[in-house]
Amino acid sequence: MDSLDEALATLGEPERECLKRLIDVARAEAPDAVAGVSYGIPVLKVGGKPLIGVTASARHLAVHPFSPAVVDQVRGELDDYSLSTGTIRFTPEHPLPASVVVAMVRARRAEIMGSA
Repeated sequence: MDSLDEALATLGEPERECLKRLIDVARAEAPDAVAGVSYGIPVLKVGGKPLIGVTASARHLAVHPFSPAVVDQVRGELDDYSLSTGTIRFTPEHPLPASVVVAMVRARRAEIMGSA
């Protein structure tokens, strides 16, 4: 079991399934990504750098693409979500669309590969 699986295992439903779907989409888009931890957040990494991470709190779930520029690229598709510089918050009742997760993974991957 990797760090992402361990983090998800601590959650109840429907939070676990919601974050699992998000990670499954990210893994499908970046099959070479490996699980890890960055800044205390369970993440997928590419080239040793965080690609995308997930967290859960009492009031919401969050995805962290570790890049304000990536959040800005998908901002137009997220009118009904709470956004901050590097975080997108959502709930199991209002999950992120898979297309947004794919766009974030592609954009963040391009950043990482461009900086390598």
